[in-house]
Amino acid sequence: MSTNAKVAVGGVAAGVILLWLLPFWAAVLVMVGVPAVSYLTLDPSQRRRLRRVTRKEIGR
Repeated sequence: MSTNAKVAVGGVAAGVILLWLLPFWAAVLVMVGVPAVSYLTLDPSQRRRLRRVTRKEIGR
């Protein structure tokens, strides 16, 4: 199993656990807020690199 697949499985598992433990809106807020905050903490050069890599992978 690749590293990306392991991260995806872990994210899905964490989401399911949050939905089970927290009210729906709180779980959605955590699942959307954490990636958004982590994106905002990147330097501008890191954001550009992330957008560039993502676009290349979409075109495959």
